[in-house]
Amino acid sequence: MTTVLAPMEGEAVGLAAVPDPVFSAGMVGPGMAIDPLRGPGKAVAPIAGKIMKLHPHAYVIVGDDGRGVLVHLGIDTVQLKGRGFQLLATEGDRVSAGQPVVAWDPAVVEAGGRSPVCPVVALDALSADVTRVVEGAVQAGDELFTWE
Repeated sequence: MTTVLAPMEGEAVGLAAVPDPVFSAGMVGPGMAIDPLRGPGKAVAPIAGKIMKLHPHAYVIVGDDGRGVLVHLGIDTVQLKGRGFQLLATEGDRVSAGQPVVAWDPAVVEAGGRSPVCPVVALDALSADVTRVVEGAVQAGDELFTWE
């Protein structure tokens, strides 16, 4: 069992609330999303493991059990080409759960006409494997869901 933590403070919502059909339909995988607190902040590692992919707008951390979790900072934020994001870690780094990975400002993303909602997805998981889902207000590092 893997406990996936909220990567930032905000409101935990279902993936159906993500304004991108690839995420909202669960095509990337099951999980949750966070509508982040507006203002500068840091996105943290949702699990302990190795950073396998790291872009300014998204990262994948794979735990020692081989399970990967994707955190996508906002929707269509790849178009920003890194503007407004600061990497706090490097691809290949080992991180502990709750360790800051990217600094960003959801208000800047929103001001640019994009959604700052952040999908947090259990990669290669079945919907039935994601349980104990939390909805409502969360702090960075709070339990978001369990991956059975």
